[in-house]
Formats: sequence, C-alpha cells, structure tokens
Amino acid sequence: MKKFSYSLLLLLLISLSMAGCTSFVKQPVVTVKDLSVVSVDGRGAGMELYLGVTNPNAFDVKLLGYNYDLKVMALPLAKGEAREEISFPSKAETDVRIPIKITFAELLEILKRRPNMDAIPYQVSAALDLDTPLGKMAVPVTRNGTYSIPKQYRPSSLLNRLSDLLGR
Repeated sequence: MKKFSYSLLLLLLISLSMAGCTSFVKQPVVTVKDLSVVSVDGRGAGMELYLGVTNPNAFDVKLLGYNYDLKVMALPLAKGEAREEISFPSKAETDVRIPIKITFAELLEILKRRPNMDAIPYQVSAALDLDTPLGKMAVPVTRNGTYSIPKQYRPSSLLNRLSDLLGR
C-alpha cells in the first residue's frame, strides 16, 4: 500500500511539473501587417501575406513551417504550406513574408462576381508551426478584411496596356 501511495504521489508531481513547464512558454503574438499584390505575370498574380511575430519569451523560438488558406468573397482562392526555418529572437519582433500564388483561372472566378475593386472582402487563416525548448507549438493566425486592388493591377489597366502593345 505504501508503494502504491509513493507511486501515485510521484505520478502527481510529474504531472504537475509537466503542466507547469508549458506555462513557461508564452505564445508569440502574430499580427497581420499587410496582404498585397507583388507581381502579375503570365501564370497569375503573386501576393504576400506580411506578418509581424513578437516573441515574448526569454528564449528564442524557431519557425519550422506554416500553412495558409485564403478566401476572397467567400470563395476558396489559395491554399498552401511550406517548411521554412526562421528564428524569432527573445523579446523582439521579426517580419515574416508568406508568398501566395493565384492563377488567372482563380482570379476569373472572383471577377465573374463583379467585385468592388476598392473593397474586396477576404479572409486569411494560417498556422505557424513553432519549435520551443519545451516542445512544438502551433500558433493560429486569422484576419478578415477588405483589399483594394492597386490601379496598375486592375483588369481595365491591364487591358489598356495590352491594347497599347497590340496597337504598336
């Protein structure tokens, strides 16, 4: 009976210490700074999700990878993931850029709905996979907002450039 109570006490102490260790790791604060079109080419549009990651811990935390899901006007537009290592120093903010590629076929689905080019609603969901001294952690990121397509990337501007090119 005494051996059972010592085992139970030891198990309880181990459980409490493990639970206490996870409270030493604070979840980094992730802010979405921007979502922007950075290029348009023959395959589609390139966008970037620009994040600021602040590590409040007294130790460095490392990004192992991420995944994302972008919806525009409630339509699934782009999904992706990547394995990329970035170190987040203690008590500092680090910028992270997540590239997003959108094909012209996907863009046409959006344009069929005739959106207001100055306020297209979007929702982005992402997760950052982190490695800490006490194990792995996933940090969710979500943002709802509207996006204004820059004038040079709007269909009317692109068609004008194309007609100028063909007219020469």
